[in-house]
Amino acid sequence: MAQYYNIPCAVSAGMTDSKMPDFQAGYEKGITELLSALAGANLIYEAAGMYGSLLAASKESFVLDNDMIGAILRATRGIEVTQDTLAFDVVRDVCIKGPGHFLGHDQTLNKMQSDYFYPATADRRTPQEWHDDGAKDLLDIARQKTKQILNAQVPAHISEETDAAIRAKFPIHLPRP
Repeated sequence: MAQYYNIPCAVSAGMTDSKMPDFQAGYEKGITELLSALAGANLIYEAAGMYGSLLAASKESFVLDNDMIGAILRATRGIEVTQDTLAFDVVRDVCIKGPGHFLGHDQTLNKMQSDYFYPATADRRTPQEWHDDGAKDLLDIARQKTKQILNAQVPAHISEETDAAIRAKFPIHLPRP
């Protein structure tokens, strides 16, 4: 109905009864968020980091959930069907005049770069490469990325004048970035 009347639709999804970032958390978060998004929700809250029926949050899960939410956003974007995306000329070049596969065609690479969601934390290496690099699981990778984010320089999003005005009005004890 919200889509029909063009009004906002907010849905709570992505929290889990799991107590930690495990398989249960992954499928509960993924299913509830994807179904909510595909049903037309345009605001999904409590979508990242939440565990134990909203009794806990995990910084590492914000990193992990960012990849999942990116993939969900890609899925809800849909597939564009135009003369360009149908690429009949490419099909003709590859299937009739060319090698019979699309792997070497420029259009394939271009579509992979624009249409595929590349997660930041998922490991796409071979099992041997993964093993040789220490066999870290996804939670280990998320912990490392979380530490990098938290140790990074905090950007200054507001001017020094605005910061000074806010600090004069409120008891802020954190140093200016």
